[in-house]
Amino acid sequence: MSVQPSTHVIDDIQEVLISKEQIEAKVAEMGGIISREYEGRDLLLVCILKGALVFMSDLMRCISIPLSIDTMAVTSYGASTVSSGVVKIIKDLDVPIEGRHVLIVEDIVDTGLTLNYLVSALKNRKPASVKICTLLDKPDRRKAPVTPDYNGFVIPDKFVVGYGLDYREKYRNLPFVGVPKDYVWNEEH
Repeated sequence: MSVQPSTHVIDDIQEVLISKEQIEAKVAEMGGIISREYEGRDLLLVCILKGALVFMSDLMRCISIPLSIDTMAVTSYGASTVSSGVVKIIKDLDVPIEGRHVLIVEDIVDTGLTLNYLVSALKNRKPASVKICTLLDKPDRRKAPVTPDYNGFVIPDKFVVGYGLDYREKYRNLPFVGVPKDYVWNEEH
């Protein structure tokens, strides 16, 4: 059963960058690759809340091997649309990761500052490996040396919403990734 977001939410979108169908196909492809590469390993998917929640939910159902999941909440944006570069862990892992294969599941790699910090912090906990899986990558904005190990789509330097990504906690429920119209940024709207 597929529920469509209300019309006024969709009306706020200027351009659909990645369709629902493109996302579904790419997530299935990534799940297959991860299943093959982690076969026989103790895989832990770490969802970076809240943006990666939708992506990880779909991704883990496309992975055919046993796995565990956990979540972390980190921020470097606050209420802004631009990363401050100061990373704060709001919610840490619930399980130890020593000796485990950790796959960080993220919605988007932008400056890379948050993921660079996070990978370093997790490696200090002595996992067997730490890799990054992201739905979206914006390499034009990179400020830290971060390269996703598994990447869905490379996108231009545009602010995007949908499929878990938000603007002020809205638009996460869109089934596609899109660019909001200019008036969305207007405080009075």
